[in-house]
Amino acid sequence: MQYTKLFIGLFWFFYTFSSSWAAEVVLKVFHAGSLSIPFARMEQVFERKYPFIDVRREASGSLQAVRKITDLHKPCDVIAVADYDIIQKMAPDYIDHIRLFARNEIVISYTKRSRYSGKINEKNWYNILARPDVKWAFSNPNDDPCGYRTLMSIALSSLYYNKPNLFSTLLGKINGLAQRKENGILIIIPHALATTKNIFIRSKSVELLGLLESGAIDYAFEYKSVAEQHNLKYVNLPPEVNLSDLAHKDLYIQVKVQLSSGKVIEAKPIVYGISVLKMALHPKEAKLWVDFVTGREGAEILKACFQTPISPAKTINAHE
Repeated sequence: MQYTKLFIGLFWFFYTFSSSWAAEVVLKVFHAGSLSIPFARMEQVFERKYPFIDVRREASGSLQAVRKITDLHKPCDVIAVADYDIIQKMAPDYIDHIRLFARNEIVISYTKRSRYSGKINEKNWYNILARPDVKWAFSNPNDDPCGYRTLMSIALSSLYYNKPNLFSTLLGKINGLAQRKENGILIIIPHALATTKNIFIRSKSVELLGLLESGAIDYAFEYKSVAEQHNLKYVNLPPEVNLSDLAHKDLYIQVKVQLSSGKVIEAKPIVYGISVLKMALHPKEAKLWVDFVTGREGAEILKACFQTPISPAKTINAHE
């Protein structure tokens, strides 16, 4: 009996010791809110494959994710955003390379309870949104690429539908938000964007889902993948407007947005980027995560989550 107790005691001692010695690596990942569902699925598969790595994800607007690193100096191993250009500008202090791994497009999402849900379509959506009894929303362009892409899509719509006053008709009541004609269209974003009677603004696009599903708003500009993931109805916008098509990049570039920081962003096809940070505490494990996200298994999960992968992923030098 004494030997049995001794054996059991030694077993638990060595088990506890070995478990603590092989403690999990906590991998911190900041990412765009629109990646929340595919990254949650990837995390499950990845952690089964690498049980010694604990992926800790933190979703936000992509611009917020960058500011957490550059302004707040929060520790982070990997950053993944909805517009690779905003992390490209973090070089050379923070990153060396970016992998371009997914695409998306802008749609107008709604539910069966939305006003005029049976009438809205690709040809009349701007008339529906302009109605005084309709409430709609987009994310804050100073925090979230989906927000400034919404404004870009509306500006492009003024060109596509030949409606010069479309931008002011839909957005003219937001104080400080302006559109100028300067070698194309330049949209000026104020520091503070206040909600109006008909237009709601939230920090990131996924925060609009609760408003939409509760009936507080009728329509929201979202990424198509997010609308699909949440079983929402949506209006497909023309490729000349939805920022999805490489064939229209010369058209998109006619529109620019100036954020409240003064940074100017040109409209271009939507491409997601992911990078290992130079100050990553766990660079080897960070690379494993990036390899997984941008590899075959990651691409399959993106497809299952209604998002278009770039496969194989394209690696670019962040200093270019």
